[in-house]
Amino acid sequence: MVPSFPQPASAAAATRPIPGSYGPPLLGPLRDRLDYFWFQGPDDFFRRRAADHKSTVFRANIPPTFPFFLGVDPRVVAVVDAAAFTALFDPALVDKRDVLIGPYVPSLAFTRGTRVGVYLDTQDPDHARTKAFSIDLLRRAARNWAAELRAAVDDMLAAVDEDLNRAPDPAAASASYLIPLQKCIFRFLCKALVGADPAADGLVDRFGVYILDVWLALQLVPTQKVGVIPQPLEELLLHSFPLPSFVVKPGYDLLYRFVEKHGAAAVSIAEKEHGISKEEAINNILFVLGFNAFGGFSVFLPFLVMEVGKPGRDDLRRRLREEVRRVLGGGDGDGGEAGFAAVREMALVRSTVYEVLRMQPPVPLQFGRARRDFVLRSHGGAAYEVGKGELLCGYQPLAMRDPAVFDRPEEFVPERFLGDDGEALLQYVYWSNGPETGEPSPGNKQCAAKEVVVATACMLVAELFRRYDDFECDGTSFTKLDKRELTPS
Repeated sequence: MVPSFPQPASAAAATRPIPGSYGPPLLGPLRDRLDYFWFQGPDDFFRRRAADHKSTVFRANIPPTFPFFLGVDPRVVAVVDAAAFTALFDPALVDKRDVLIGPYVPSLAFTRGTRVGVYLDTQDPDHARTKAFSIDLLRRAARNWAAELRAAVDDMLAAVDEDLNRAPDPAAASASYLIPLQKCIFRFLCKALVGADPAADGLVDRFGVYILDVWLALQLVPTQKVGVIPQPLEELLLHSFPLPSFVVKPGYDLLYRFVEKHGAAAVSIAEKEHGISKEEAINNILFVLGFNAFGGFSVFLPFLVMEVGKPGRDDLRRRLREEVRRVLGGGDGDGGEAGFAAVREMALVRSTVYEVLRMQPPVPLQFGRARRDFVLRSHGGAAYEVGKGELLCGYQPLAMRDPAVFDRPEEFVPERFLGDDGEALLQYVYWSNGPETGEPSPGNKQCAAKEVVVATACMLVAELFRRYDDFECDGTSFTKLDKRELTPS
C-alpha cells in the first residue's frame, strides 16, 4: 500500500526539509542503483523509502549511475503522492528539457543528430512547432485510424487463431499475442499516422517491428530493470554504461528512407505548414511513431488484454461484451464500426481502460527540473522547499494508488471511473504527463495522443468482443478464444 501521512490542514503551512539522503559520493548512488535494479526493484524502492521517511516526498538517487555515465547527476526529489505530483505538469515551475527518461539522455545519434520535440522544454521556440505538428498529424490520422486498426487486428487475431488451432492438445492450447500485437501496432500506425504502408517495402514489413524494439531497448535499458539475464550480469552488462547507437543505425536508416519515400505527404505538412526542415520532420515522425506510439502501445495494450483476460473475470468480460454489442448495434454487435464515436458510448470499456492506465501506466516515471525555488505542497498542508535546479522524479504507479484519493487503491476496479464520482477521479489519472481532464497543446508537455490512446485501447477491446464471446489469458498468451456465436436472423 502507498504510505500516506496526512498533516494538519493549514492555508500557510510551515515548510519542512525534504527527508532522505543521497549518501556519500559514488557509494550512495551505487547503493540506490543496486536496490532499484537488483535487491528491491522499482516499486519496492519507492515504497520502502516513503515508509522509512514517513513522507511521500523524499530524496534519493535514480539510475543510471556509476561508473561510466559521465555527466549524469542521479540525485532527485522523489514524489509518490497525487497532490505533490501535479507540480510536474506546471510549465511555470519545472523545465522539461532533456529529462524525458530522467537525468540520462541517450545519444542524439539515435535520431541522426536531431533533438526531437519530447526532449525540448515548453520555452524552447522549436517545441511549439514540433508539438503542433504532432497534434496536426494525429488530427489528420483520425480519418482512417479505426479502419486501419480494425484491418491490423484482423491479421493479428487470424495469426493467434491459427497458433491455437495448431496445438496438439486443445485443452492445453496457448498462443502468444505479444509479437502479433506488436506487428498489428506497427502496421496500423505506419498506415494511419504516417500514411505509409509497410507492405511497400519488404524489409520494413518484415523487420520494422524488430528494428524499433532494438532501437527502443538501446535507449531505455540503462534505466530499466530487465530481468532477462541473471544478476550480477544485468548490472555489469546493461546498467554500467550507455549502449551504442551504431548497432541499430542501419535499421534506423532503413526506416528513415521508408518515411522519406512513402510518408512524403506527412513530411511535406511539417515543412510547408509548420516550418520544420525535412530531416527534423522525418526524425520527429520516427520518434512519435517508434518511441511514443509503438513503444507506448507495446507496453500498455498487452497489459490491457492480460487484465481483461485474467481467469476469474468472466463477469467483467460478460458485461464488456454486452456493452460493446449493444453500442455497435444488434444482439450480435456487428452492426456498426467501433470508431471514435462508438467507443465514447462504451462507459464500462472506457472505465476499464482508465483503470489499467492507473495501475500500469506505460511510462512509470515523470521528471521535471525546478526553474526556481518553490514550495512543493502535498496532502494535508505538508510543504517542502525545492531548490532551483533540483530534479523532481514522480513515480506514477504509487501516485495513482494514493489512498488519500482512491478507495481500494491496490485493487483492480474496472467500474472505478463510472458515473459523476468516477469521472471526478480522472483528474488524478496522470499517465499522459498531465491530468486526464487536461488538454494537450503546443504550450504544455501533455501527450498529444492522450485521447487517441484511450480510444484505441477501447477499440481493441471492442474488436475482441465483436469477434469472441469470451477469451482468457495466461500472461501474454491466449489460452481460450471462444468465437462469437451468430444469432439466427
